[in-house]
Amino acid sequence: MTSIDVHQLTKAYGTTRAVDRLSFRVRPGRITGFLGPNGAGKSTTMRLVLGLDRPTGGTATIGGRPYAELAEPLRTVGALLDAQAAHGSRTPRSHLSVLAVSNGIPLSRVAAVLEETGLGEVGTRRIKTFSLGMRQRLGIAAALLGEPEVVMLDEPSNGLDPEGIIWIRELMKRLAREGRTVLVSSHLMNETASFADHLVVLGRGRLLADTPIREFLDSRSRPRVRLRTTEPARLRSALAARGLTAVQAEDDRWTIDGATSETVGTLAADEGIPLLELTDERASLEQAYLDLTADEAPFAASTTSTRQEA
Repeated sequence: MTSIDVHQLTKAYGTTRAVDRLSFRVRPGRITGFLGPNGAGKSTTMRLVLGLDRPTGGTATIGGRPYAELAEPLRTVGALLDAQAAHGSRTPRSHLSVLAVSNGIPLSRVAAVLEETGLGEVGTRRIKTFSLGMRQRLGIAAALLGEPEVVMLDEPSNGLDPEGIIWIRELMKRLAREGRTVLVSSHLMNETASFADHLVVLGRGRLLADTPIREFLDSRSRPRVRLRTTEPARLRSALAARGLTAVQAEDDRWTIDGATSETVGTLAADEGIPLLELTDERASLEQAYLDLTADEAPFAASTTSTRQEA
């Protein structure tokens, strides 16, 4: 299988380093979410991987080779960086046909990807009449055209309606299950949490995190349990005996810091204390991300710190 390997990758514009000695690997068989504030270097990194820009230092390879050395690149890598890249006077069918012929891809794939992306009925319309969501689907169709081993998508949900967002989520999961390498850049934290297996997080061009998403969330939040019970006094006493403190909230629920639902549930069962609700509380991806990147966002609004403290 084919991986994306970035090693000590650097891109400088004058005295500014958009990418600063960056190293990570995107492995096959999983979806890697590529996160970072505006200006963190995500788009620059993706352009360097795809040979659209030259690095100042370091390397970016796909399957051990630079993109420029791939004989028929669309058969190895499919990418969506800019949904507006297709010429407005062309039709989806003609746009994809040119890409297919230039990369030795059978023309039968044009009709196949148009159907797969929901554009089968508009394949002969001018692209300039398309909405942003339709252009996004066309860009995804182009990325899938060569049945590539590697798929790179920059904000793939941009412009899509709810049905389209569910569709692209399931598409990415299928590609990963098939053993393909999937790298997805996104600013939508809740959406990223719904599909990503692994995270690569950048800040000011540097690597901040390269970890499975579950480990990322666990490392940035303390265990906490929320519950409801008909016998709070007994439960508080039992918890206190274990060195745990239950704090009552305004909605008749109780929270216990430093505990998991497994620990509290087992304790309640042993003591015969009925529980009406028992839930683990963990930091959301958005909360964990904001905590990590608080000092790395060059264009952060003054309300960021307030949100983090809330």
